[in-house]
Amino acid sequence: MKSLSTLLLFGWALTLPAQNLSQYVNPMIGTDGHGHTFPGATLPYGMVQLSPDTRIDGSWDGCSGYHYSDNTIYGFSHTHLNGTGCTDYGDIMVMPVMGEVSFDPKMYSSTFNHSTEKAKAGFYQVRLEKHQIDVRLTASTRVGFHEYTFTKPGMASLLIDLNHRDKLLYGDIRVIDTRTIEILRRSEAWAKDQYVYARIEFDAPMTVSKAIGNKDNKNGFYSGTEVKIAMSKKVNAGDKIKVKVTLSPTSYEGAFLNSSEITDWDFDKAVRQAESAWNVELSKIQISVPDNDKKAIFYTALYHTMMQPNVAQDRNGNYRGRDNQIHKAEGFTYYSVFSLWDTFRAAHPLYTLIDKKRTADYINTFLKQYEQGGRLPVWELASNETDCMIGYHSVSVIADAMVKGIKGFDYEKAFEASKHSAMLDHLGLEAYKRQGFISMDDEHESVSKTLEYAYDDWCIAQMAKILGKTDDYKYFMQRSQSWKNVFDWNVKFMRPKKNGGWDKPFDAREINNNFTEGNSWQYSFFVPQDIPGMIEAYGGAAQFEAKLDEMFNSESKTTGREQADVTGLIGQYAHGNEPSHHMTYLYNYVGKPEKTREKVHFILNNFYKNSPDGLIGNEDCGQMSAWYVLSAIGFYNVTPGSGTWSRVTPYFNDVKMMFENGEDLVITPKGLVGYTKELVKEPTMNPLSTEMIIPVPVIDAPGKAFKEYVSVALRSNSQDKLEYYFKEDDSQPVWKEYRAPLTLDATTTIVARTNKMGYKSGEVTATFYKKPNDYTISIASKYNPQYHAGGSDGLLDGIHGTTNWRKGDWQGYQAQDFEATVDLQSVKHISTFKAYCLQDTRSWIVMPTKVEYYSSNDGINFTLLGTVANSVDPKKDENTIQDFALKLPEGVPARYLKVKAYNFGKLPDWHIGAGGDAFIFIDEIEIK
Repeated sequence: MKSLSTLLLFGWALTLPAQNLSQYVNPMIGTDGHGHTFPGATLPYGMVQLSPDTRIDGSWDGCSGYHYSDNTIYGFSHTHLNGTGCTDYGDIMVMPVMGEVSFDPKMYSSTFNHSTEKAKAGFYQVRLEKHQIDVRLTASTRVGFHEYTFTKPGMASLLIDLNHRDKLLYGDIRVIDTRTIEILRRSEAWAKDQYVYARIEFDAPMTVSKAIGNKDNKNGFYSGTEVKIAMSKKVNAGDKIKVKVTLSPTSYEGAFLNSSEITDWDFDKAVRQAESAWNVELSKIQISVPDNDKKAIFYTALYHTMMQPNVAQDRNGNYRGRDNQIHKAEGFTYYSVFSLWDTFRAAHPLYTLIDKKRTADYINTFLKQYEQGGRLPVWELASNETDCMIGYHSVSVIADAMVKGIKGFDYEKAFEASKHSAMLDHLGLEAYKRQGFISMDDEHESVSKTLEYAYDDWCIAQMAKILGKTDDYKYFMQRSQSWKNVFDWNVKFMRPKKNGGWDKPFDAREINNNFTEGNSWQYSFFVPQDIPGMIEAYGGAAQFEAKLDEMFNSESKTTGREQADVTGLIGQYAHGNEPSHHMTYLYNYVGKPEKTREKVHFILNNFYKNSPDGLIGNEDCGQMSAWYVLSAIGFYNVTPGSGTWSRVTPYFNDVKMMFENGEDLVITPKGLVGYTKELVKEPTMNPLSTEMIIPVPVIDAPGKAFKEYVSVALRSNSQDKLEYYFKEDDSQPVWKEYRAPLTLDATTTIVARTNKMGYKSGEVTATFYKKPNDYTISIASKYNPQYHAGGSDGLLDGIHGTTNWRKGDWQGYQAQDFEATVDLQSVKHISTFKAYCLQDTRSWIVMPTKVEYYSSNDGINFTLLGTVANSVDPKKDENTIQDFALKLPEGVPARYLKVKAYNFGKLPDWHIGAGGDAFIFIDEIEIK
């Protein structure tokens, strides 16, 4: 038996009896539909993902660079993302061609046929039909290995296009000699500043036949923002050219060091080594099932979970930190690509079972990113924080590891970093800490953020409990109950709040900007940290079960915004996106495991297939597949950080898990045999007492703005005393007991709370605005129901929307001009006329091309007062507001004023949504 030090030095997996399980991997699964996977060659957690690119247009279904419906290959690049919903990577593209060299992608691309494709773990091949070139690809951790066979004689060239796919910020190519070139590619896409260094070696001398560098274009050195090169040689029919492309995130020297992973030109040997590496990893879970399709689905799922996170350091430990400086990893491996909103749910819990060493490495990576970037990662990519998605789910991964006893990282530092992320004031956290929830007025996706922050806070509390930090435990346990403040006890749904009350109207099926990639149905069961409390809020076990049944049995149709991620619907359950993934297991908590089994096995049978369209939604960096792997073996971690697993009848009759300590566990429908410690745990500590929060009251009124007066009521889910005061200045508040609805006739701010025998809820605030005039408005256009801003009067209420349009203060008009007429009620002298519009081009919201203003005294015959042209570049990245002000120095008498804003039209070719219909967003019409 190897000693522990040997296991740590060489990797425990080397001691496992590896079977040939890679033969069952089908990398084509998920390359069609919305799976967003890629079929190319990579190693477990490797830096290199060498794969064909069939899409360079930035389209959503081309996020991975490849889509099975395509028949054109533009090249073979060395970095790819597995199943994400945003486009990036595609670095260091190589494309073999023959004859005259062109750097036009339309010219150097080639058609291909799926009949010539072969993909397996660590290997990909295809024939490029244009010049009948046979391509074979394999990889080590940091090296992509190409073999091109030219079936015709002539001049063969290898094109390297640094402008492939995303925006090139700076690139250079250095020709070292006839067999070697070095590359730096610095690019911007999802990751705003990505560095890739590469060393490219050829097995035979090549010459530069063509090169472009729009900054430097010297003999042997080409640089700038447009950089391409063609390396050429004459070939005979049957000749091969082999290429090794080594990556480094740090330097040319790092790439040179990393190139030692493959020291010879034996391509078949490299393929065998890749296959062996995959067999070692895949052998951690061994299933027995006669159906080869099920084997393919299972082992491809396991394969997909092991394609990331990716090694992001050189062989000597050097890595590029979040501060863009070069650091050295000491005692751990530094990784990148953390899709934590997705993977905290199942992928990371799976890693705690089969990969404790890497779990510790991931957390050590988190801590270095905290030290070097100022906070824990949210969605880190190539040493960039993308801030995509919500929550601070690094803390879930950390808490889960600590509760499960995984060592190898600094628990105190981990708690410090976690608490720091939770105590920041961005992304709605300031409001969340102050009032116990996030409202639409504070931040978009307010319901989802409240719920996910509450779960993350519970995770931090579990860390505090382990470390004996009682005050921190109590504080974060109180915060973890914030879900109660967005749960409507009357309709039994999580709901958005606006101006102290529930947003109206409410449709639980509606996908809108109050939820993250989902609707209320898909978020109303996200209280994994307090499932008993959630069941009680629904009225008890029977009512909770009935609510789950209602969700699964509802019509499989959503309303509101079209959300491509929401797929795999069973009623309102959406397996194609992550917020639903734990829901089938909730039946276990009300004593109905048979319903869990029914739903889980239905999904296993119907939503995962051995075919290119075999995933029902985005793979999302292994999360979709991790759900399959865990559910198929009979376990799911509904609450990461609890140390407990929810059970379901395993999908296979015989499963064997291999653990790092040399133990194993056999799982069958009859039970468990062997090392059960990892999956069957008893609580190790007595729970600390937790003070229950009192939910905040609801401030209920017809709207935020009113003309003459408004009636305001306070409501709660209990008979407890309600208190309020009018906030007039900074003086000490005088609380009054609420007894009856309040009538307001002036702009007023109300602060309210619940008082339960001296225990008080958080405070909730609402401001009601008396309209500055009695104008009315008639809108000839039709706004999108999601972007109504409170209806027609919202354009005249004196309340201006901010650049964060997702908060709901703007009206949106798509594929149409905007036209409205304002009745001033009497003739007035007009000196200024404004219509405020917003632009967020990435979201299809573009300034109108112009705004025309008209006046009339009879409401029928209108005179053009003037036209204001747009002055904002539609390519401008930042969200921008323009007032389109028309000044009338002489003044114009009028009773009726008309505004007409002209829509931008179809989105242009440079836009990711080219051909789509632009929106006009307008909030306030201002008249003086």
